[in-house]
Amino acid sequence: MSKSNGRADVPVEDQQKEKLENELPEADPNDGFEEKDRTATAEAPVAEGAAEVELRKLRSERDSLLDRLARLQAEFDNSRKRAAKENADYRDYAVTDAARSLLPVVDSFELALKNADVKPEDLRKGMELIRKQLHDALQKMNVQRVPAQGEPFDPRVHEAIEMVESDAVPDHHVLEELQSGYKIKERLLRPAMVRVAKKAG
Repeated sequence: MSKSNGRADVPVEDQQKEKLENELPEADPNDGFEEKDRTATAEAPVAEGAAEVELRKLRSERDSLLDRLARLQAEFDNSRKRAAKENADYRDYAVTDAARSLLPVVDSFELALKNADVKPEDLRKGMELIRKQLHDALQKMNVQRVPAQGEPFDPRVHEAIEMVESDAVPDHHVLEELQSGYKIKERLLRPAMVRVAKKAG
């Protein structure tokens, strides 16, 4: 005899079987489905508020960096202009010391011209003094004469005008200096123009 259990003509075994079929199976952890946490949806407005605060903070940092960049660019432009002006001033006034050391030589020349009616010997002595004055002024500027007369010919500092057969000096030595050469420290300003000796025959 079957129990009705509130439902006529349905055996108890069938009712239990039907009940099992209507129940949901247990969740499979490997099916990729994630159940949403209801507390997360409740905290969503709070998270959005935090995002806005973070966004405002980032915008503030960006504005601060852009302002700093603009200031640095302006500072760089000013320093570049200042350096260009200093370079131009240096070029314009670099010869100040050189000119100052040459002024006494100019004074001596003017004095010699005023007294041009003196004896030839006195005029010669005056010219020799002026030449010495001029060489002293050049020496203060580190300008030195290139040794030439009687020296071995050196194409780095000598410019040969001609080769002359002569036994007055050894072969390939400077026989005569036609124009002095000068260098400032180790840099050549002007080569000495020379005649060079070569062996006769």
